[in-house]
Amino acid sequence: MDTLAGSLRSTLKKIANAAYIDKDLIKEVVRDVQRALLQADVNVQMVLKLTKDLETRALTEKPKSGMSSKEHVIHILNDELVKILGEKREVTLKRHVIMMVGLYGQGKTTTAGKLAKHFQRKGLRTALIAGDVHRPAAIDQLEQIAAQVNTPIYSERGNSNAAVIVKAGLKKFKDADIVIVDTSGRHALEEDLIKEMERISKVSGADETFLVLDAAVGQQAGPQAQAFHDAVHITGVVLTKLDGTAKGGGALSAVAVTKAPIVFIGTGEHLDDLEQFDPPRFISRLLGMGDLQTLLEKTREVVDEEQARESASKMLSGKFTLLDMRDQMEMLSGMGSMRKIFDMLPKFGNKDVPEEALDQTQVKLKQFKVIMSSMTHEELVDPKIIKGSRINRIARGSGTTPQDVRALLKQYNQFQKTLKGITSNRKMRKQLMKQLQFAEDAPS
Repeated sequence: MDTLAGSLRSTLKKIANAAYIDKDLIKEVVRDVQRALLQADVNVQMVLKLTKDLETRALTEKPKSGMSSKEHVIHILNDELVKILGEKREVTLKRHVIMMVGLYGQGKTTTAGKLAKHFQRKGLRTALIAGDVHRPAAIDQLEQIAAQVNTPIYSERGNSNAAVIVKAGLKKFKDADIVIVDTSGRHALEEDLIKEMERISKVSGADETFLVLDAAVGQQAGPQAQAFHDAVHITGVVLTKLDGTAKGGGALSAVAVTKAPIVFIGTGEHLDDLEQFDPPRFISRLLGMGDLQTLLEKTREVVDEEQARESASKMLSGKFTLLDMRDQMEMLSGMGSMRKIFDMLPKFGNKDVPEEALDQTQVKLKQFKVIMSSMTHEELVDPKIIKGSRINRIARGSGTTPQDVRALLKQYNQFQKTLKGITSNRKMRKQLMKQLQFAEDAPS
């Protein structure tokens, strides 16, 4: 997907840097888009239709009022890409039983844990049921995941009747908001698997039946999704491993044209790496236009609103300490990797930050947190006292060097200077205070 994103962003850059939009440029853009989508394993017929519609609209439609010809072409490209992914499928936040189905090796059990964590962050009580009775390590794996996400689990070792286990688990978790049922997989969709899924579905009265598919299967994701849908009526598809596969575009587009919509996508190996699939937001990130709405939602999941307001008030009043800086770093860590956060920000001027630079930033943040853990409360509140022997002591205690400690202090001082520049501008300060819903007579 990174290759597709890079190719599409290069196309946008070509449009942005063009002296003017004409027929030749449109045809060149269409060829670039075709090449990028085909390399991402998107179905040939779908690519041809998309690019034909893109060319027709770009040459015949007039820009909307206030929109330049360049913005108009980019807007059309965004529209057409969103179309091939279908519409967003909402998952309502209420009492639900979710049944997970899929073939072996698709990431079903891990996804069950990711879903539990996702719904926990929405304030719901979750529970897991180990309904995979054929794979020996399935219960062990689900129990380990349940412990990591702090979710109760029901299992019965030695019992090969999955429907009986699920029925007992649902009775135990009758007070849970979301109960997620893991089920057995096979190497192919066989008759005995279908019958077992039907029995579990009947016993559980599942509100949702999610099919888990590895995005690496590419265009074969479509036929697989359709086969499962015909067998047990899939209400949604979860595509896993979408972060590193060259066939991600094929899987996304193939599933989108079936009757089973994509509801979640797995974007990494960690249990936090799951997000609800929203085609417009996904395409916006792919094109480098950012996704500030998702970034805001992630922020709300990990940040206490009152604490955030208090922290912002301190920053604007010039009373920002290393203690507050540490809290900000903790918040940032809870939102995921630097790459994922950066991808949600608009790429102004189509610039990107190298992976190595983001990795270095991630490492540096972790190091800064370790250094601050070796400081006393007095030092965190009043960094000005950290000199000489204190720097050496902190370095020894954190397993770093005095230069590393000074680098942290330098970063803090630079941030303080930036804040002073903002707070010295009365108009800017007043606007920020108003946006953050602070009193206009906040301390200065």
